[in-house]
Amino acid sequence: MIAKIEQLLKEVEAMHASNAEELEALRIKYLSKKGAINNLMADFRNVAAEQKKVVGMKLNELKTIAQDKINALKEQFENQDNGCDGVDLTRSAYPVELGTRHPLSIVKNEIIDIFARLGFSIAEGPEIEDDWHVFSALNFAEDHPARDMQDTFFIESHPDILLRTHTSSVQTRVMEASQPPIRIICPGRVYRNEAISYRAHCFFHQVEALYVDKEVSFTDLKQVLLLFAKEMFGADTKIRLRPSYFPFTEPSAEMDISCNICGGKGCPFCKHTGWVEILGCGMVDPNVLDANGIDSKIYSGYALGMGIERITNLKYQVKDLRMFSENDTRFLKEFEAAY
Repeated sequence: MIAKIEQLLKEVEAMHASNAEELEALRIKYLSKKGAINNLMADFRNVAAEQKKVVGMKLNELKTIAQDKINALKEQFENQDNGCDGVDLTRSAYPVELGTRHPLSIVKNEIIDIFARLGFSIAEGPEIEDDWHVFSALNFAEDHPARDMQDTFFIESHPDILLRTHTSSVQTRVMEASQPPIRIICPGRVYRNEAISYRAHCFFHQVEALYVDKEVSFTDLKQVLLLFAKEMFGADTKIRLRPSYFPFTEPSAEMDISCNICGGKGCPFCKHTGWVEILGCGMVDPNVLDANGIDSKIYSGYALGMGIERITNLKYQVKDLRMFSENDTRFLKEFEAAY
């Protein structure tokens, strides 16, 4: 036993490693549970009683020397000169390039700020919705084309569950949970089953507004639309309203603004009309109020909705909607000075 200990002691004292992998192999060889030193300690019970004291001291000395040798080599590797004196290798690479807000976020926040100054608060709701909140509570007929699979993403195993096609579903949730006065805006992502192209995508972003109270009129709506257009596109912006149809508003209208590129004189962007469509609006249909627990004989209201991508295109002349979701940093850097 003494001879074996002496032999291992010589090996340990001569131990050398050129890298961390070799050092780990040496540690396993000598100090692991199945290593050479532990094997000797397992044989210690077979040593004669009169030799146990001497052999035990030698074994402990061997284990201590081996452990110290391993620690010294490990420290040597940790302190080895790597040409990076004074550099914290755990830090991020320098210089760290600053990011920028997404153009859709910039425009969304600007829209929210304008309506907040008009007294509107933010309301949010789930993107996975049911038929009632997306369609039925908004006066959509059972055979309305928007219920068809060509427009809406339905969950195959649950045909009553779908990805919301507009943030109007948030309005229905607010109306059924509270009584007027209600003055909210609903920003969020929506989904429609459309072919992806430079002018359409299967998901996009909307901001809708709803105001319900006593004696709300179309004049109130028109004034809010004019103030919004001037704040968003400039004090010289003009608006016009064209009759339209939406299941949840009556009367309904589309709103155009004077082209902010040519000033209303006519250009390719506005198709030489001098006007650009930006949103839909109208007075909330009494059927919608009643369906959501609000007495249409006492209260009235208006609603409006716009695509954030549409407003962003008008402000920054982005010609391809797909660029908003491609995360091309070259495109995003163009908006560093926009906020």
